[in-house]
Amino acid sequence: MTQIPETPEAADRSVADAPRGNWVDTLAPAVSRPYLRLSRADRPIGTWLLYIPCLWAIALAAAIDDFRPWDLWLALSCGVGAFLMRGAGCTWNDITDRDFDAAVARTRSRPLPSGQVTVRQAVIWMGAQALLAAVILFTFNGLAIGLGVASLALVAIYPFAKRFTWWPQAFLGLAFNWGALLAWAAHSGTVPAAAFCLYAAGISWTLFYDTIYAHQDKEDDALIGVKSTARLFADNSARWLRIFLMLTVSLFALAVLLALLPQRDPLQLVVALAGAWAFGWHMARQMARLDLDDPASCLVIFRSNRDAGLIAALFLAAAAVL
Repeated sequence: MTQIPETPEAADRSVADAPRGNWVDTLAPAVSRPYLRLSRADRPIGTWLLYIPCLWAIALAAAIDDFRPWDLWLALSCGVGAFLMRGAGCTWNDITDRDFDAAVARTRSRPLPSGQVTVRQAVIWMGAQALLAAVILFTFNGLAIGLGVASLALVAIYPFAKRFTWWPQAFLGLAFNWGALLAWAAHSGTVPAAAFCLYAAGISWTLFYDTIYAHQDKEDDALIGVKSTARLFADNSARWLRIFLMLTVSLFALAVLLALLPQRDPLQLVVALAGAWAFGWHMARQMARLDLDDPASCLVIFRSNRDAGLIAALFLAAAAVL
């Protein structure tokens, strides 16, 4: 059972894989730091990766029928919602994985296995974040609200996936890219085929970046029996990553074609497809720099996917403006 920290210093330990000098460790009040670490606020890359599919959907849906003032609220609220739901999901993940985390070098410094918070405190914190996210969700239309509620099943299942399947990264992809469907529904009240293609592109992208991430822990995971695509693919990982790269770009381009071909605007279509190319180019650059046997390299390349996803979002936004 997790113990309450015995000293203030014990409650103020930074997490091993958090960037040095992050705002949680340097600026946040000391009493809030363990809770913000539970939410991964000291590691914002996950919030970005949850938020970016929402931006894709808002921009591509707006490219069909123009930006509306409502879309500014959508972009802002999806960002805040991504922060809150990623925090709630990470807290749930840490509650269920606290014994595994204690056995892995990279994760044993997290708040629960290191004793910075108790399980009861973590549950209360998770509920508070989820309630705040629900307040935002209920400003959307009925279809988007229904999709938001449905996403909770994926969030609940994901932490257990590594126990029963070699493809937990696929479950993460299903959960992390749900915003592509939700944000499109919030914009237009519908979820067309283009939105599902965008969702599928995001799932493939998640398989790409989270397989890279999982290579950091493959040795510890093997010792404690945790499954992952990194362990499944092993020495064939580079080949699988190239497959995911090509699949991601192809599905992203298909989403663009389904959405914009009926618009009959060649310039708009070319700009959006250029976003698919730029997205793939960035992922290819990651592959050229990646060393799967170097945990530091894996972490750097994993984090660079924020830029890859934002590049694609910017091209889609430019197409919408056109």
